Amino acid sequence: MKKTASTHRIALAAVVGAAYAVLTILLAPISYGAVQCRISEALCILPFFLPCTVWGLFAGCILANLITGNVFDIVFGSLATLFAALITARLGKKRRTIGTELLACFQPVIFNAVIIGAVITRGYEGLSLFAHWDVFAANMLWVGLGEALVLYALGFPLMRWLPGKKFFRRMMEKIN
Repeated sequence: MKKTASTHRIALAAVVGAAYAVLTILLAPISYGAVQCRISEALCILPFFLPCTVWGLFAGCILANLITGNVFDIVFGSLATLFAALITARLGKKRRTIGTELLACFQPVIFNAVIIGAVITRGYEGLSLFAHWDVFAANMLWVGLGEALVLYALGFPLMRWLPGKKFFRRMMEKIN
């Protein structure tokens, strides 16, 4: 039984990673750049319920960021997703309240705003973060707004809806 649960966790992480990468790439015009709205980021709520999805999100983000060809984006953009997902998973271990759910949705917003804001400023615009604080702040704002839109308009409702579905509860029982 233990081996089956491990197999399910690996398979689920792979499916989530593939879904993240495919959604990001298919919606490329709105997924990349200073003003971005990655619909795939709605999947970042999954570690709250299914911690094994952390690694799928990380791998999916790496795959999606390979399209950019920018090493800063590939490394640091993917790490932003990993850090946010790890904290989201930790929040899911606490008592589930609307407050912890809202806070879980905020993790990808803050990590991506700061880290991707820095990646865009340094990696794409070639500017020093501290010498061009205004550009860095603007990039953080735009990335954060796009991220907040996705996480609170799609991710949060998904977070409230999924636990009420029988298929999702059964999957959580098998995997967790």
